[in-house]
Amino acid sequence: MNKEKILGFNVCTNSSETILKNIFKDYMNKNKVVIASLNPEIIIKNYKDKEFIKKINSQKYQIPDGIGIVYASKKQNGKVKKRIAGIDLMQSICAKSVSYNAKIFLYGAKAGVAEKAKQELENTYNNIKIVGTCNGYIEEEKAVEIINKTDAEILFVGLGSPKQEQFIEKYKNSLKNIVIFMPIGGSLDVISKTIKRAPNWMIKRNLEWFYRVLKQPKRIFRHLKLIEFLILVLLNKWKEE
Repeated sequence: MNKEKILGFNVCTNSSETILKNIFKDYMNKNKVVIASLNPEIIIKNYKDKEFIKKINSQKYQIPDGIGIVYASKKQNGKVKKRIAGIDLMQSICAKSVSYNAKIFLYGAKAGVAEKAKQELENTYNNIKIVGTCNGYIEEEKAVEIINKTDAEILFVGLGSPKQEQFIEKYKNSLKNIVIFMPIGGSLDVISKTIKRAPNWMIKRNLEWFYRVLKQPKRIFRHLKLIEFLILVLLNKWKEE
């Protein structure tokens, strides 16, 4: 994967098509990989945490899941041309998994949400193999036990950041059959139609974040992090010394 650094974090500059193709090469070769999603909020929370950065940078994939990442790359004459939304890559993986007969597990969200997401994905992708679900409120060790019993190979974890990343890091080796790990934030809520996603015209204009604020005004405090991120970008503080 081709990468560049933003505030110390590696970010893949490859297209979503190239990333997807490589993910399934790893799947076929049984290479355990984690797909990290990076946005300004995650970066600004952790850019001073060297241990967190080290863990993220050690992964093979770090997708630019935020228009702020694209802007930062542009400011340093980088090669990140387009945002890769985590939910979009997740659904691309689901679509492609059918050709490989890959087994998928959905973990996270409130009770019943993952099951609804499973039903929606099964209605969308014929012959998709979703072999299990569990909500994000059970004990982690119990979740690991349930996942292992299904022999799932692709795991989507929707526990919110940083809990989902910490879960993957802690149990990656205990989840013996999982090859592809992907933290997905609130994607299960959207796929299950528990929460409505922004209209396509807003997504295309990179205004999905604004739609979320309109729907959930409390999120404005989270998006204030974007201001700090943009200041650091404008001051060229993301570059390595």
